Formats: sequence, structure tokens, C-alpha cells
Amino acid sequence: LQNPSDVVFAEVGCHGVSEGSALAGVGTSGELVLEKQKTANATVAIARAPVPVKHEKLGRARGRLHVIGIGPGQEAWRTPEASSWLAEADEVVGYGLYLDLVSSLIRGKQRHAFPLGAEEERVRFALERAGQGHNVALVCSGDSGVYAMGALVFELLDRAQDNGGVSDAARRVEVASAPGISAMIALSNRIGAPLGHDFCAISLSDLLTPWETIQQRLEGAAIGDFVIGFYNPVSKRRRTQLAWAREKLLEHRPENTPVILGANIGRENEVITTTTLKDLQVDDVDMLTTVIVGCSQTRLGGNGQSLHFVYTPRGYAKKIDAPEKETETAA
Repeated sequence: LQNPSDVVFAEVGCHGVSEGSALAGVGTSGELVLEKQKTANATVAIARAPVPVKHEKLGRARGRLHVIGIGPGQEAWRTPEASSWLAEADEVVGYGLYLDLVSSLIRGKQRHAFPLGAEEERVRFALERAGQGHNVALVCSGDSGVYAMGALVFELLDRAQDNGGVSDAARRVEVASAPGISAMIALSNRIGAPLGHDFCAISLSDLLTPWETIQQRLEGAAIGDFVIGFYNPVSKRRRTQLAWAREKLLEHRPENTPVILGANIGRENEVITTTTLKDLQVDDVDMLTTVIVGCSQTRLGGNGQSLHFVYTPRGYAKKIDAPEKETETAA
């Protein structure tokens, strides 16, 4: 280099960027023909190669990580953006079942399948592969930001490398997320509009969140009369949390409050049933079931035959009934 700098070395690990890049681009047989020129906006150096330079071979593209929510699994419910990003990816990372659901879009791509329970491993792997310059798709079911991998991606990026974070290369990748239809939203639309008024989502899994914290949040939602979407309601070893939630909710809302159970929403073996808060049975729920518990205003409607729906009024009854009340007052 004609103008090596210790200051530059301290910042980026080499003694010069423009001259070094120019020389690296032309190879060992090239030569520097214009040393570093610096302005307020840019720094430039020029080198000459003995043969034409293949620009596509120079450097390494910035890595990209697309965190993709594919929805519940039905192709029609996957956004065009998610499908486009999957098609563009060089590599795909995710739980094996989720990768199977998008197999038509990732055929021929390098596939990295991880088992359940290996969430941290798959996110770290995806970030580090992107840090090596690859275009990586991290596949999540539902929406990537709702009880999925999105939050973990940004948590690892936010940590220093010596404090459980990822490498500097991984921290420099381009990260973008594609929204997807969450299980709760899908189930609500399948049955009517139980999320028509204020609602919240609560995971009953205590693997990552203390049970005491979950209890506190659930009691707050019960007191506030929110419609509640329960994720991870039960597992093979965890059978008591949903029963506790039912009893706590019965302290604050009617026994006949509608409850919707949805398993494999949007897939071939979809099953949706309705019951009441009083009759909710833990044995009717498994790990693939999403549970929506209505609030005190949620209604079960229909014609008693083929038409069957659940909805939570938002308050339009005040406007609908207003003309009738005005007429009664005038009379």
C-alpha cells in the first residue's frame, strides 16, 4: 500500500481499504496506478490488471437472512412475498415439518432441517450461514414474530459475541421478515370473528417463561375480560396449566362462554370444535391445538343447522338499536 494507516487498521483490521481493495481485485500480477484519493464523500484508488477482471468473482456479497412466516401451512394462505423470498433463497433452514410444507418452492436448494427443541441452534446456524455471504431463508409456521423465531433472531443480533451473541460477520447481514397468518388469526376466521374486539395471546408453555409469570398474565387477561388465544396449551408432560386457566377464567366470565379448539388449521386433517368454558376438557386438546376462549360478550350464533359461528360484538349494537330507542322516546 502507498498510504498505510494504523488508524484504519484499528477500525477495520487492514491498513488501507481503497488501495487494498483495488490491488486485491486485480490479483498478484496487477499494479496500483492511482494511489488513494480522498474527498469529503469518498475514497478511491485505481489498479490495473494484465487481463480483463471478472467482476462477478470479486469480493463476497452481503449475506441475507429472510425470516419467513409461511402461515398455518395452506399454500393459499402464504403471502406472495414469503413465496418469492423462498424461491430466491440459496439455502433454507427450519423444523423439518415446516420445510416439508413448502417443499415445492425449495426443491433443489440446500436444506438444513432441525428437530423440535433446537430453536436456538437453527437460528444461530441461519445467521452464521448468512454471515458467510449466503441468501438464507429461516422458515417458521404462522407468523415469524408470534411465538416463533423472529424474536430470537433479533435477540442474538442484539447480544455481544462474548455474551452469547453471534459472530461479527453474522451481525452485518441484511435481515428482513415476511409476515404470515398466525394460528390464532386463522382459527378465528375459520369459525367467524371471535377476535372481533379486544384480545390477547398467551402461551401456556413454561419451558421459557416461569409458570408464575404466566399465571399473573392470565389473571390480568381474565380480569380485563379479553378474548384469549392460547398457544402451546398442553404437551405430553404438561397437562395441568390449561385446567388451571379454565378455573381462573371461570371466576371472571360465564360458564357458557364459547371456546374454540382448532387443530391443524388450514391443512388436510383440520379439526375445529366448539365447546364452553365449563365443558372444556384438557384431553380434547393436544400440542397441535390452538384454543380461543371468548370473553363475557362473545356469542355462539347460527341457524341451529348448517350455519354455525362464533363472534365477539364490537359495540355496533348501540348504533343499530339507536333508531328504535329514539322512536320509543318520541312515542
